[in-house]
Amino acid sequence: MLREKLSNYNLILASGSPRRQHFFKELDVPFTIVIKEVNEIYPDHLKGVQITDYLADLKSKRFNNLQTNDLLITSDTIVWFEEKAIGKPINKNDAFNMLKKMSGKEHDVYTSVSIKGKTFQKIFNDKTSVEFEEFTNEEINYYLTKFTPFDKAGSYGIQDWIGLIGVKKITGSYFNVMGLPVHKLYKELLIIAQ
Repeated sequence: MLREKLSNYNLILASGSPRRQHFFKELDVPFTIVIKEVNEIYPDHLKGVQITDYLADLKSKRFNNLQTNDLLITSDTIVWFEEKAIGKPINKNDAFNMLKKMSGKEHDVYTSVSIKGKTFQKIFNDKTSVEFEEFTNEEINYYLTKFTPFDKAGSYGIQDWIGLIGVKKITGSYFNVMGLPVHKLYKELLIIAQ
């Protein structure tokens, strides 16, 4: 359905995330992947969703030669826990400490998406709250060894083993935790296609 409505557009996904690329395939829209490296540094005063909004916009600024029919999509996801942004771990020890701290507690996952055309930009976001069960050290070590989630904010993928055994409660979009609020992206693309 969306494929026909967007037939006059060239969708560019600026993300190396296999999960985001998978979502675009599942939406059945033609797209190309173009990745430009960005130093993901944001001002210290930003909190929560302000960080992801800023970074989604920052990633879009690397593309300054968009054509009339181009739609550039950039995105950013963070885990927000105890008033701090939890990014990707630097190593296994860092990942262990992240999961140990979040064990038995609730955290928020924010994702922001920028859709940018030659003459416009729309940034939107989503929030999902996730509550973890208490993890044993053995469970955390097993997960980190078997699944190596070092490319994921908060050191976990909700679709992985740790999500199966450890998510006590989720409020909001499951797919947002995976890195893209697909339901919101779909609606925004429909609006643009009208």
